Amino acid sequence: MPEGDTVFAAAARLRAALEGQRLVRTQFRVPSLATVDLSKRTVRSVRSVGKHLLIDVAGPDDDRPESGAVSIHSHLKMEGSWHVHPSGTRWRRPGFQARVVLRTATHEAVGFELGVLELTETPDGDLAYLGPDLLSDDWDPAEAVRRIESMPEESIGVALLDQRLIAGIGNVYRSELCFLRKVLPTRAVREVDIPSMVELSRRVLWANRLRSARTTTGHTAPNARLWVYGRRGRLCRRCGSPIERGQLGSIGEDRVIYFCPGCQT
Repeated sequence: MPEGDTVFAAAARLRAALEGQRLVRTQFRVPSLATVDLSKRTVRSVRSVGKHLLIDVAGPDDDRPESGAVSIHSHLKMEGSWHVHPSGTRWRRPGFQARVVLRTATHEAVGFELGVLELTETPDGDLAYLGPDLLSDDWDPAEAVRRIESMPEESIGVALLDQRLIAGIGNVYRSELCFLRKVLPTRAVREVDIPSMVELSRRVLWANRLRSARTTTGHTAPNARLWVYGRRGRLCRRCGSPIERGQLGSIGEDRVIYFCPGCQT
C-alpha cells in the first residue's frame, strides 16, 4: 500500500532519471491534460511531500526558466505507481493503465493508475495544508506534536491518518505504530504519549524509505515483516492472542485497522 516511504522511494528513482534532463516527449493520458505538451522543457527537481509527488518542470524559455514553470502533481492513492526504465524498454504494466509518459533522451518514466494527476503553478501553496512531512529534510517534530495534541479527544488511530496533522502515514503504518506503542487505535490522543509516537513514526518511516520490502519487525521474509497489519486471526508475535481487524475513521475513508487485544490497551 503506498504510504510516505513508497512515494519517497518513487521520487528518488524519478530524480535519478529525470532531474536536470530535457524532456523529448510527454504524453498525458487523462482528458483534462490531453493537449498538454511539456517536451523541450527541463525537469528542475523531483520531490515527495508526504504522500504527494511533485515533478517540477522549467518554463519553455531556457533564459527565463521561472516563466511558465509548472509542477506535475501526482498521488498514488491505492493502485498507482511510477516506473522508470531505459527508453525503448517494454513496460511492466499494461499500456491502458498508463496516465502519463515522460521521456528523456535516455529514460522513460511512466505513471500508472495515478489517483491524482494534475499540473499546478503553485505546488507548495497547494500542499500548505499538510502537516510536517515525516521524511522531509526539515522535519519538524515539535510542530507535529503540537498539531496532534490540538485534537485531544480524537482517537490516535484517526489522528495518525490525518495528513493535516502529520504527513506520510497510511493504514499500514498507523496499525503498526499503535502496536509498537502498545496502545489501541481507539484511545484518545490525550491518553497517548504523543512525542514518543511522533519520534517512532519518523524513525520507522525513515528506516523504510528506500527499502524494497517494508518491515516494522526488522525481518524481511514475506511472512515476517509486519506485527499486525493484514494478520487478522493469526497469533500475535508477542503474546499469542489472535490479531483482530476493525474499522476506524470517517465514512468514505480508508478505515481498516488491525490490532492485538492482548498487547494493546
